[in-house]
Amino acid sequence: MATERYNARATETRWQKKWDEQEVFKTDNDDPRDKYYVLEMFPYPSGRIHMGHVRNYAMGDVVARFKRATGHNVLHPMGWDAFGMPAENAAMEKGVHPKGWTYDNIATMRGQLKSMGLSLDWSREFATCDEDYYAQQQRLFIDFLKAGLIYRKNAKVNWDPVDMTVLANEQVIDGKGWRSGAPVEQKELTQWFFKISEFSEDLLESLDTLDRWPEKVRLMQKNWIGRSEGLKVLFEFTEAAPTGDTTLEIFTTRPDTLYGASFMGLSPDHPITQKLAENNEDLQAFIAECRRIGTTEEAIETAEKLGFDTGLRVKHPLDPSWELPVYVANFILMDYGTGAIFACPAHDQRDLDFARKYGLPAKAVVLPDGEDPTSFEVTDEAYTGEGTIFNSDFMDGMSIADAKAAVSDRLEQQKVGGKPQGTREINYRLRDWGISRQRYWGCPIPVIHCDDCGPQPAPIESLPIKLPEDVSFDRPGNPLDRHPTWRNVKCPCCGKDAKRETDTMDTFVDSSWYFARFTDPKNTNPTDPAAANAWLPVDQYIGGIEHAILHLLYSRFFTRAMQITHHLDLKEPFKGLFTQGMVNHETYKASSDNRWVSPADIKIEEVDGGRKATLLDTGEDVIIGSVEKMSKSKKNVVDPTDIIDTYGADTARWFVLSDSPPERDIIWTEEGVLGAWRHVQRVWRVINEIAEKTDAGIDEPANFGEPALALRRMTHKTLAGVRKDFDSLGFNRAVAKIYEFLNAISKASQADLSGTDMVFALRESADFLLHMMAPITPHLAEECWSVLGHDELLSQSAWPTLIEDLLVEDTITLPIQINGKKKGDLTIARDSSKEDVEAATLAHEVVQRALEGKAPRKIIVVPQRIVNVVV
Repeated sequence: MATERYNARATETRWQKKWDEQEVFKTDNDDPRDKYYVLEMFPYPSGRIHMGHVRNYAMGDVVARFKRATGHNVLHPMGWDAFGMPAENAAMEKGVHPKGWTYDNIATMRGQLKSMGLSLDWSREFATCDEDYYAQQQRLFIDFLKAGLIYRKNAKVNWDPVDMTVLANEQVIDGKGWRSGAPVEQKELTQWFFKISEFSEDLLESLDTLDRWPEKVRLMQKNWIGRSEGLKVLFEFTEAAPTGDTTLEIFTTRPDTLYGASFMGLSPDHPITQKLAENNEDLQAFIAECRRIGTTEEAIETAEKLGFDTGLRVKHPLDPSWELPVYVANFILMDYGTGAIFACPAHDQRDLDFARKYGLPAKAVVLPDGEDPTSFEVTDEAYTGEGTIFNSDFMDGMSIADAKAAVSDRLEQQKVGGKPQGTREINYRLRDWGISRQRYWGCPIPVIHCDDCGPQPAPIESLPIKLPEDVSFDRPGNPLDRHPTWRNVKCPCCGKDAKRETDTMDTFVDSSWYFARFTDPKNTNPTDPAAANAWLPVDQYIGGIEHAILHLLYSRFFTRAMQITHHLDLKEPFKGLFTQGMVNHETYKASSDNRWVSPADIKIEEVDGGRKATLLDTGEDVIIGSVEKMSKSKKNVVDPTDIIDTYGADTARWFVLSDSPPERDIIWTEEGVLGAWRHVQRVWRVINEIAEKTDAGIDEPANFGEPALALRRMTHKTLAGVRKDFDSLGFNRAVAKIYEFLNAISKASQADLSGTDMVFALRESADFLLHMMAPITPHLAEECWSVLGHDELLSQSAWPTLIEDLLVEDTITLPIQINGKKKGDLTIARDSSKEDVEAATLAHEVVQRALEGKAPRKIIVVPQRIVNVVV
């Protein structure tokens, strides 16, 4: 057989067609085998897949193919996270409808993903903008509403006055709307909220059960939930506040620093602030200035600390003769604690920045170890570390922990207006999830507003509440508000004229339960509980670290809410989580005008021991820049379709899985791709050589000579190692083992093949090689499998049976020590007796030189571990 170059383009489409025709990857919910659910975070249909997608989905596909081979019923579905602002932006900028733009993009990306040869069950595919999907999401909303998990209230939002929409915190860039560039304002709107904060403790405690999640992700979630134990403390006003309050209540996690108090701070939204502002134009202006910061914590943290002196004063709870001024401060949030703080500038940087600006004291009350209490002071940087309490009366000399307990005990015993001055309390940073968005391209909120009956859930039989298609994007704002008829509806309670809710749901809702829908995507209810309970939790979830907090946290909440509403019966949606690294590439700039240049537009050559880049069309010099994440803005993007068309999908898959550990970033290089392509070609050549020299279906001989036995040992040892690597997602380690194994097979194929033992061992090694490569390079493996004469599909073949006896080496290597220091190694039969080991040791040249003809004082043999000669 003449071995031609492997033709990836022809081969890959042929095998993909055969897999589709035979429905190889279609999953049956009634299959009795052990289940395994592998899922990659589904993509947004932006129009083209990128190399990050290739890496993400290649990883999931290796797991899916491997688990099928090892006897599992595998669920490996695909869908589309399809609602969101980009589609509306396209509608405004290109004059297209969001629906058409989205489904066109889905069609393109589906074709690209199929060209990768992914073992996906495409029969379960859906997009979150499908009416069937969002009808069930509306059903979930109504069930959550009836279960008391949803409520409606006025809340502060980031408002873009040009686009006339609420912006998520991530869409506020330097205080401006990410699309319009207009300064973002804080605006109070009536919003729908999910009660995620009620699950704070459960969400926090359950993180300890997720032992197959990265520790960094669990820590990020823990910090986001933000459990803090502290004290609610009452500060008595010297004169009653305009609201009639006689005390100001604050929450603090550091009551040990009360003697370092400098001032009190109120949120601009605190009721006392709002009451004071009614007759104070200056305070009204200050509040308006605060609202221009935005609602993001980052914006508040980085903004200049500003305050407004209310003129109010309070008494210190531990010393009534000590009065503190009350300021409104722009860095205090109303939705954490009580919306008021006591400030200890010496030990909190925000408080210190504020105090320095307004000439307020910064008294240190925590002394670092080794510092002199008579001279230690804080200047421009707050001290937030450990130490001993000082300048604090009865707490002097205590540790921070002891001081917290002591001051809590004292304040709990004191009374202000009949109430304890201090009450121990637990607070959480996690706030309820506001899901209302003033946008068209999203899931309509299924609520009807009646003047007489108030907001009412839409009747279940009216679902889905469909988005109207006859809308216009010729001006900013939500087209649903402007639609002439869509809003009009009858109240389901009284039958009078009413209005639909025009807000749509935050797109994070769409991705918070899709994994459950995949278990039975055609069901006329959100789930078939039996199917959902059988498949969930997802055994292996794969996606980017950028989703470590919100998406995963919201999904965990949703699973609990669906349990309460009887759509499934579990709390945690993802048993195993893996966050892959990014795909990076060099950046390039044209030397003439410093514009970014695409890798496809340049030529790189080796010149005088260095690399020189020039533009292909003009020959202009190009500056080779740093390696950064692939991004359209910097043009350092490689199109996966170009790579697949040129080298084949298997080459791309092999490269993205072989270059580095999967949790780390990889650098895409032309040299690396060429190396992967050469490996594919080499496998093809070696397998064809073996097929030419050997016959298929040879029987296993009764005995094996040493060369054949050595090859079989390596074959089974490699199989065991690769299986372990696949199980632990160590794809790059598996690749390294396969490289080494291929070298051994290639060498063995050139040996004497006159004996049936070597022919059998070589055929076995070739079969095992293809089994190990199939999860990574499935098309190449299928083609080589057929070359070796197999009739069945490799994709439907079981993982090879491991012979444990072949993993046991007949010889072992023992370190030889002389007087306790290693001097050499002794290779000897594993079952050698102590006497045999001693004799072989004495015959070793290293030992003979050390003894100089004398007898040893002692020989110590630790069986199968070490031998020590005492001279």
